[in-house]
Order: sequence, then structure tokens, then C-alpha cells
Amino acid sequence: MEAALPLPVPSLDPGATKKSRIQYVYFFGAGESEGTAEMKNELGGKGAGVAEMTRAGLPVPPGFTIQTEACREYMRDGSNSAEVEAATITALHRLEELQGQKLGAGENPLLVSVRSGAAVSMPGMMDTILNVGLNDESVEALANRTGNPRFAYDSYRRLIQMFGEIVMEVPKQVFDHIFDGQKKKKKVSEDTGLDADSLRAIADSYKQAIKKHTKRTFPQRPQEQLTMARDAVFRSWNNDRARTYRRINHIPDDLGTAVTVQAMVFGNLGETSGTGVGFTRNPATGEHEFYGEFLMNAQGEDVVSGIRTPIPISELNRVLPDVYRQLREITTRLERHYRDMQDFEFTIQDGKLYMLQTRSGKRTGRAAIMIALDMVNEGLIDQTTAIFRVEPNQVYDFLLPRLDETGATVDVLSKGLPASPGAAVGQIVFTADEAVQKAGPHKKNPVILVRAETTPEDIHGMEVSVGILTSRGGMTSHAAVVTRGMGKCCVAGAGDISIDEVTGQMVVKDRVFRSGDWISLDGTTGRVIAGKLHTLPATPDVPELKKFMSWADPYRTMRVRANADIPRDAIHARDFGAEGIGLCRTEHMFFADDRIAIMREMILAPTKAEQKRALNKLLPMQRSDFLGIFKAMDGFPVTIRLLDPPLHEFLPRRENLMVEIATLEVTTPRSAKLKELRKLLRRVDELHEINPMLGHRGCRLGITDPAISEMQSRAIFEAAVQASKQGFKVLPEVMVPLVSGLKEMANQGAIIRRVAEEVFADKHHRVEYMVGTMIELPRAAMCADDIAKEAEFFSFGTNDLTQTAFGFSRDDINKFLPSYLEQGILKQDPFAVLDREGVGRIMQTACDLGRKQRKDLKIGICGEHGGEPSSVEFCHKLGLNYVSCSPFRVLTARLAAAQAAAREKLKDKKLDGPNG
Repeated sequence: MEAALPLPVPSLDPGATKKSRIQYVYFFGAGESEGTAEMKNELGGKGAGVAEMTRAGLPVPPGFTIQTEACREYMRDGSNSAEVEAATITALHRLEELQGQKLGAGENPLLVSVRSGAAVSMPGMMDTILNVGLNDESVEALANRTGNPRFAYDSYRRLIQMFGEIVMEVPKQVFDHIFDGQKKKKKVSEDTGLDADSLRAIADSYKQAIKKHTKRTFPQRPQEQLTMARDAVFRSWNNDRARTYRRINHIPDDLGTAVTVQAMVFGNLGETSGTGVGFTRNPATGEHEFYGEFLMNAQGEDVVSGIRTPIPISELNRVLPDVYRQLREITTRLERHYRDMQDFEFTIQDGKLYMLQTRSGKRTGRAAIMIALDMVNEGLIDQTTAIFRVEPNQVYDFLLPRLDETGATVDVLSKGLPASPGAAVGQIVFTADEAVQKAGPHKKNPVILVRAETTPEDIHGMEVSVGILTSRGGMTSHAAVVTRGMGKCCVAGAGDISIDEVTGQMVVKDRVFRSGDWISLDGTTGRVIAGKLHTLPATPDVPELKKFMSWADPYRTMRVRANADIPRDAIHARDFGAEGIGLCRTEHMFFADDRIAIMREMILAPTKAEQKRALNKLLPMQRSDFLGIFKAMDGFPVTIRLLDPPLHEFLPRRENLMVEIATLEVTTPRSAKLKELRKLLRRVDELHEINPMLGHRGCRLGITDPAISEMQSRAIFEAAVQASKQGFKVLPEVMVPLVSGLKEMANQGAIIRRVAEEVFADKHHRVEYMVGTMIELPRAAMCADDIAKEAEFFSFGTNDLTQTAFGFSRDDINKFLPSYLEQGILKQDPFAVLDREGVGRIMQTACDLGRKQRKDLKIGICGEHGGEPSSVEFCHKLGLNYVSCSPFRVLTARLAAAQAAAREKLKDKKLDGPNG
């Protein structure tokens, strides 16, 4: 077993932490570091990582990290304080003294990188600038010092481009056009084919382009470059892609980024120099293998950006075997020290290895579970730590679909790298904006984003796409890393595919595919397939998943149920580990072809007798459905909601009826059908409401038309008794929707209980049952103590509760939600992530009042928030008995509930669970 990294005492003034003044800058170098691995909040993941590696004596270029508080102050004030400026200059002088160099000056100029790094990993979302300190004079000094003018001007043109894009906001395409033009002029296909004169010409053209677009010159003073680069990295915390990534991953906006300034080492110095990124285990599968990619004669951005397709890291053993062995040794030590799979970056300069970064690596859900299981078996972590190594949403990876190739003609166009597993079938789009447009506000239209390589600016398009295809880049490219984190399918580096994003064409094997054409991706094998294949759902019957969940489930204090309306869905729910049905929506049963006509017959009945006849036809149908669900949920509770939507939803749309009537008035004006349609239109007009969401629905239907509640209650209890007689354990819970006060609840409760007693007497058999209500109106929450006099359970219907609390229409919110998110008025879509500040307080009030009245009041949640991890955690804090969600979210809810309970226990012990 490898020894853990040594942890020497850092060389800090013992009284420094007691000083009231903030330490803005932390230095690292020569085996000493002022920072530690525990300082991620201050130094960001990157800064904390290099600090720890330096303290352990690993080969890390020296430098200093400007902490996140400086970023927060900069974003608040629009400038840096005198203390930050002074601390930066002091640290720079210390670095110059340590290196025996001056920034951008002298015969051996010091050059630095300026890198971002937040406490939470946000790969590629913020900015990095390399080779800071180069100017028209120091580039010549660098060329003379190294005897390699090509290297010097390659470094200079990279600085000018990065600085121009990031600091001076010149569009990337401007630089790409110049660079590609020079390659075409010199008739070379690879960047490495350009000589020193060509690169010098490119640098000159870049500077001219900057002046043309900004009316400013590229700065020649090294100190000015450093200051501007630092501030640009601070600003990148709030760029569009970073904000989008934080929204997707629920990262707070107020963390800020640290800035690490580090002495440059050069992977583009020649054929014994290179750069690479890697993982101590396979981030796609979790296999315990050394995994990564590198490029010789390149700088780091060449690998992660996907500009060049890199080489598997195993080849480094052939190219530079001593470096390879040293890298294996170092990264193995890092993994054992951090007790987690590490994502590392390295540079080789003239055959010497330097470590630039280490952090916990992004991984797929399957890989996360495999790594957690293996590390427990290896003795690196315990089971409690293991359950925090998997994000709740990651277990959904086990439910990723696979392609159904049965009987299909599989037209394989290309084979790339299997960067992220699963299957994706969708229409081609070539830009992120096009992806957002074609996917639609609810992502109903499946699209596959096809790019030569993705960039961080594509994050909003990647979010809405079902899959990603790139023609360049490798397994550690931006596309691969981000899609693995998102749990989306990705095929990268499909090199025989040519993509022209300007004309909107993908060409492969002389075949042309355009925007809107269908393709299928197999992220497990890397295949790109023409056409629209079908997909097959995965099953949760995976031994590794079962074992992992067996570690997590014992921590849970909340049950996890599923929302299911038919027996088939109930069976699926049990397969995923559901412990009951939290919402069975009876209205969905009425829309079947053999039932909608009877439902309309009931609605249109002119007399109570005719209405009762129609209800008697529906009764056996409902009873049959409930019987199937009770059998599927043998031993678990089933919450059945009485009819909720307004009756007009079961009738044809008014506009369609009017068109059909107008047509018949011309073609067959005396037909019986015309007479029937006119009658139907009159009833539709009678039922029409200006605001049906707040209209004649829910308990109001049962109060004004009690026969409906009576029929549904009878179907429920007859089915329950029948199932019980057949040996099934049934636990029916009858739920009254849209109650706002005690009298409504009492009215419907009396009907339900009366019918139950009638059925029990008639069938000579009793079953235990409960009567409760949905809390989906603010008034119900405020009157929860009164309602609890009649209701034996509450279930929060957070979809409608969110609508009525905010005054937002769930169907219309997308008209303004993007603006609200962009301007920071809302952090998340409140229908996707529970609003704790408003809706959460309403829920807390209802819980407190309800349990004050009825100590044993059962409380759950049945909106889709019940499957969203942060919402599940909040429900745990409220003390809910259960959450309920769609069957495919049950695994996620189980893990989220387990982590919430485990985190609480660890907090009580003053331990930090997620960090092991």
C-alpha cells in the first residue's frame, strides 16, 4: 500500500489567523505553502490542490492564489481594494525572487499563468490565460534563451489570442480566421506545421485585429497584463456560461472564484515537452485503470478544448517511460491521500514532469457507484463516506436507455470515442442557440448537438440536448467532461466526420446531413448511426446498484413512494424500490378510448338518473384499475386522489366543435350529428371558465355533485375489499383535492366514510383506511390545524401550491422565466426546485399547525419536487413521512433522502460527511 502524502506544518505566522485583516493572497513554492487542502472555500479547488501538492514536495511550479473574498469584493465594488493590489504585488515579487526572474523582463523573463478556480468544480466555465508577461521584447528574449524562436512565438500568439478573447472581448472567430488563413497559406493541416516566421506573422495580425476591434493596443507592460488578466478571471465568475452551469448544478452565485498565478512551464517547447490530463480511474466506467490523454509539443488548452485529438496516456510509457512511471507514482499517492478518484493536469518541459492541478474528478453515475464500492473494498473509505460519493441525480444513469437494434437496419456512419454512455436519438443541430430553439421550452423535441468541438459557451445548448457529437477532441475534452457530469450521451472525436457549422452541414462518407436530420448515438460503443432508431429502457436490476443502495437505504427516515395511475406504472415503481403510491390520479383513467365516451355521457346527462347510469358504467372500470394497483402494491399504502380537473377537460375543445358544426351546417344541415354537436357545444359553453385552474374543480366537484365522489369511493373500497379477500395487504388512503378549509374537508370526508361503511357491511369484510387531503392552497396551509380535525394525512401538492403561492401559471411561466433567471430574480425554476423561502415556509406552517392538532398526522409530498434532490433534503428537514415522485425518480429520491438523514447524523457528531 502506498503511503499517504506527508503533511508538513505550513510556514505560517502562528498569530496570522487571529489578525482582523483578511489574508487575500496565499503563496506556494519551494516545498512550502500558506494554503491547505481544507481551504477550498478560500482558494478554490485548484488553489487548494496545488497548495497541498506543494506541501507534499511534489513537482509543482510555484505561485500564489488570490482568494475568493477578493473576487466577491471586486464583483461588489467594481475594482480591487488597495490591500488586494498590494498583496498581489508582494506575492509577485516573492515569486520573482524565488525564481530569479522578472515578470516579462530580462534575458530570462518570468511568465505566468492566470487561472480560475472555484470551491466547486466548474470545468471550463471560467477563464484561464497562459504566458502572461510576454511582449514584443520578452518574446525575443525567450527565443534567444531557449534557442527556439518557434516555441517563443507560438507562446506569444497563444497569449495574444487568450488575452484578446477573455480580457479585451474580441470574438474568437476573428483569431480563428487569421490562424486558419495562415495554415492554408502555408499548406499545412496541423498547428505544429507552422514555423517561427508564420507564428510571428500570426502574432502581428492578432495585435492588429485587437486594435481594429477595440481601438486599443495589446498591452506591452507585463504588470498591466497581469492586473487585467486577474480582473478578467474575476469577471468570468459571472459570464453567461458560468451562470448557466451554476443554475444547472445548483451552485450558489455568491461563492466567487479564486485566481491562481503560477510560474509557466512549457509543454510546447519541443518534442520532449508535452501536456496532458488524466484520471486515476476511468471516469466513464469506474474501472481501476490509469486513464487520460496527452499531446506532445502542446499547451494544456490544446487537450481540453478539443482543438486537437490527443493520444491515450498509455502511449506516454513508450514516448517518455521515466516520466510515465513518475506520473503513475504521484497520482497513485494523490488518490490515496484524497481518498477519491483524482482528475489531474500535468506538463512536461524538456523531459521534466510538473503537476499543475489535482481535484476530485467528474464521473458518470455508473462510475461513481463502481468507484465508491471499490474504494470501500480497498479500505480507502467507509460505507458512510461512500454514499456521499454519488450525487442523487447520478443514479439515473442506470436508467439510461439503450438502442433497440432488433430488426432494424443499422447504418453506422462513424465510430468515435465513447465519451459518456447511454443512447441518444434526435435531430441534428449545429449551434447551442439552435438547440435551445428547436428543443422547445419543455425540451419536448429531442436534439443532438453536433460540433467540431464544444466550448464552454455551448453549455446552454448542451443542457437541452439529449446527446452530443464532436468530430474532434478526446475522452478528456470539454464535451466529454461536461456531458459525463450531466449524465448525457456523448460520442467525441469522430474524426471521419466533417462538420461545417456555418453552412449547417455534417459530411461523412460523401453523405450530407443537415440541421433537422435524425441520427442515433451509442455512447457506450462510440457509434454514430444514421436515422431514428428506437430505444429500450434500462432496468435497475444491477448488482452494483443494489449493493450501493443497500448501504444508503438504512439511513433514511423518510419513505419514498411513486406517483402511478395504472398497475403497470405501479409495478415499475416497485422495481425501483418505491414503498407505496403517493399519488394515483383517477382522472387519467377516464381518458382511455373505452371510457371517455361514458365520461362524456355522465357530464351531458340531463337528469340525475341518467347521470347515475353513466357513473354505474364507470364504477367497474375504476374498481378494476384500483384492484390492479392494490395488488401491485401489496403491503404498501396507496394514496388515491378523487377527481381533480374541471369537467370541461373531458369534452372536445370549443374551437374544434365550432369548426365541425360550421362544416356540417354547409354539408348536412339537418343531420342528427349536427343536432348532437350543438347540444355538446352548449354544455361546453356552460362549463367554460375564465380561470379553470382556480375554478370548478377538486373538492368543489364532489361538493356540487356528490355522486362523483360516491362512485369513486365505492370503487376504491370495493377493490380494496376484493384484494384483501384474495390475500393482499391493502392500505388505501383516499385524498380529497383542493381543500381550502375544514367544512370542505368535512363534507367530502363524510361521503367517503359513509360509502366505506356501506361497502364493508355489504361485503362483510373491513380494511383499514385513511382519509386525508392535498395541501395545495395557501389558505389550506394557514388553516391546517382546523383541517387536521378531519384529515388523517396531508400530502403537499407542490405543483399547485407553487402556482398559488407565486401567482405563476405553470403553463405560461416560460414566457418570462428565462428573463427572471438571467437577471437573477429567480435562481431556479420554482416548478423544478422547491422554493424554500416562500413555498417552504408555507409548508412549514402547515406541518406545525397540523401536527399541533393531530400528533400522529402523516405528511408527505406528491408533486414532482418529491424527486428533486435539494427538495427532498428540505422535506427531510421538515420532518415529512414520505416523498412521492415519478417511478423513474424513485432511486434519486431514495439516495437524496438517505444523504439528508446521514448528513444530519454526521452534523450532530460534528463530522463532515461529504468530505469523508
